[in-house]
Amino acid sequence: MTQISATPAFILHTPQLGENIGAAARVMGNFGLPDLIVVDPRDGWPNDKAVTMSAGSPVLGNARVEYRLGDAIHDRTRLYATTARPRGMEKPVMTAREAVSDMKAAIEAGEKVGVMFGGEKSGLPNEAVNMADAIITLPVDRSFSSLNLAQAVAVIAYEWTAGEGAPAEFEPVSDVAAREDLERMFEHFEAELDRAGFFHPPSKTPLMVQNLRNAFIRGRWTEQEVRTFRGAVKALAFGRGKARVVRED
Repeated sequence: MTQISATPAFILHTPQLGENIGAAARVMGNFGLPDLIVVDPRDGWPNDKAVTMSAGSPVLGNARVEYRLGDAIHDRTRLYATTARPRGMEKPVMTAREAVSDMKAAIEAGEKVGVMFGGEKSGLPNEAVNMADAIITLPVDRSFSSLNLAQAVAVIAYEWTAGEGAPAEFEPVSDVAAREDLERMFEHFEAELDRAGFFHPPSKTPLMVQNLRNAFIRGRWTEQEVRTFRGAVKALAFGRGKARVVRED
């Protein structure tokens, strides 16, 4: 039984520059897309410039090279063609985001998906676009619509993982501070400001306190930020180490 890939194959049709092949492999690796098919690369294969540009991406080492488009797509049941030029064909036209959503539904249904990208000089030929179930195009400036091959690959690759949220290691290091922690921080800060004569004239103290508190609350402070700020207030008030002062109050 043929195993169905959980990701689409990216098919580079007659790419010219090894650097673009390597860059495409690199960004595919970044976004967890392992299946690269290179069709009739102009500068031959293997390609040292592709290796250098890939920055060690495992995608390049596992890339499949074919010399006929038919051999590259023969096992695909759903194909998308990327193009910036209207082709006068009666096919669904999708944005990258719409196409990725469609791809995921197709893969979930057991289909083998491929996304075709044209060479740098003139993009996909009509005969390749004609084989596609749908066209993917990007909202580029129509007066300058030619996108670098690797950049086009990057847009689709990014959309594949868009919406999954930031990696866990980028999550805040502590939880958002509870209101009681904020209240203690406010009181600590305001007490030192009052001692320093900041609230003047006294009649404006409520408004000044309100403005300060509103500014802090908008910041959605974390527990760690509250602790750090209170430490900073204490250091300003009493000093630290050799700079420490003795206060009579």
